[in-house]
Amino acid sequence: MLKKIIVGLSAVLFLASAAAVSAQDVLMNSAETINKGNVKLGFFPTVLFGKNGEDTLFGAAGRVGIGLTTRFDIEVKGAIFQGLKYLGADAELWFLHGPNFNGSAALGVHMTNRQGGDDSRGVDTALLLSTRPVERLELYGGFKFAYDWVNGSDRTLAMMHLVPGLEFRISRSLDFLAEFGFALNGNARHYASLGLALYFFR
Repeated sequence: MLKKIIVGLSAVLFLASAAAVSAQDVLMNSAETINKGNVKLGFFPTVLFGKNGEDTLFGAAGRVGIGLTTRFDIEVKGAIFQGLKYLGADAELWFLHGPNFNGSAALGVHMTNRQGGDDSRGVDTALLLSTRPVERLELYGGFKFAYDWVNGSDRTLAMMHLVPGLEFRISRSLDFLAEFGFALNGNARHYASLGLALYFFR
């Protein structure tokens, strides 16, 4: 019961802050899903690099999630930048479980609000692979794809990123993460993100 209350309050606070201000999605996790019954709360300062004359944007991304089984989790995700806000949710399946090599796939939905118009709704997917070279360090690489429909028009947007990153276990309940998103097409922007993920009931 306490777990459900914490998840609910965290999600409400996170969504309220996103709705009040202004983001592009980040991965910020290895291929391992959240342990069954555990709750994850992540906060990640993020830089969205300028492109085609657009300004570089500084903001924050975040995730709130729970492990539903030993290999499946769901997360609410969002990000806030000046003139841009992003809100969504996804489900992740840990399909490859090796002694030192893991793979997972995620599928989600989202909406993006941009100052001045071009709000959109869309779907997104990600493929993640990760390995652990030393006990506390996990290196991961991901491919991220999002497809959006612009509200009130027949325009669509596709964004693709190649994402290398790392996850370092600070303690039993706290991880440090950092990643760089390389834009692979014209609609996407490079980004850099780092921050902390806190786990409850681990």
